[in-house]
Amino acid sequence: MAEVSAQRWKAFIADEPSCSVLQTAEWAEVKEKFGWTARCVITDAAAALILFRRLPRWTFGATVAYIPRGPILRGGNEYQLKLFWEEVHALCRREKAIFLRVEPDIEERADEAVPLLSSMADFRAAFATVQPPRTILLSVNLPEQDWLSRMNQKTRYNTNYSMRPEQGLTLTLPDDVGVFYPLFAETGARDAFGVHSREYYQTVYDIFRKERKAFNLVATAGGEPIAALMLFIQGRRGYYLYGASANAERRRMPNHFLQYHAMRICAEHGCVDYDLWGIPDEDPAVLEAQFRERADGLWGVYRFKRGYGGRIARMLGSFDKVYSPLLYRLAALIDEKRRERA
Repeated sequence: MAEVSAQRWKAFIADEPSCSVLQTAEWAEVKEKFGWTARCVITDAAAALILFRRLPRWTFGATVAYIPRGPILRGGNEYQLKLFWEEVHALCRREKAIFLRVEPDIEERADEAVPLLSSMADFRAAFATVQPPRTILLSVNLPEQDWLSRMNQKTRYNTNYSMRPEQGLTLTLPDDVGVFYPLFAETGARDAFGVHSREYYQTVYDIFRKERKAFNLVATAGGEPIAALMLFIQGRRGYYLYGASANAERRRMPNHFLQYHAMRICAEHGCVDYDLWGIPDEDPAVLEAQFRERADGLWGVYRFKRGYGGRIARMLGSFDKVYSPLLYRLAALIDEKRRERA
């Protein structure tokens, strides 16, 4: 078996509890509604959802290919993994990809890392990353008291404070993003990060919600929404992909309130871990030495996330397989110029 249908992929993922949310049939459906084409490959050694994006007309139909948080390993040896990559490369060439970017959902020190990297000898380090390679994982298959004792003193205090009745916070779970989106846009303007359209977030929520894999958590005070969090459940892990808060009423600690409720939902759905999704890609010693001073990039959210006392994990990183060297160099140059302007 090599390339398979979307239906076959969905059935396959149902039996893969360790699969990332970005390798699901739901994520493929989302991306296909916003300009990507999704293809799926399954072999005895590994499987992958591969996304293709068409490039401008002057490239004569060329694409870029991307495996987000994959492939999914199935226990194959290095030789079998090389056969898997041959299937992937053949598909990418049929789709006129100038390069394939792969960001494995495997930690650097995991046993699976060695055979996977050995099978990727013809890949190079990518000129950019799409997903943040470093994150914080919170174990949620523990008593709630252990969650609190794991937190640092300030985060524990703020969490308990947010749950007090006198703070007046109420949890709602609306089925549309009409409340979430304005808060997210306000947060993006405050913290200087890009925001998709309201249609995008509504589409993401709707597709995952119909499979009972998404939760739109909103904290209100006096009937007014002041913070929101979109939680995703996939297999044994919960994912904090999107969060937002108003500039006003932050003294009520609504973000702590929502995170605690998100952890409860993860536990209720049998998750082992809650992925806080994205911190600066620096060694733990550097993170601890600089988090009080830095505010650029993901440093601001790291200050918040570190308080929960989770485990810092780094994935293998981002790798490119080049099929068209000339166009690849051009793509790298365009990306470099874009980042200089940012």
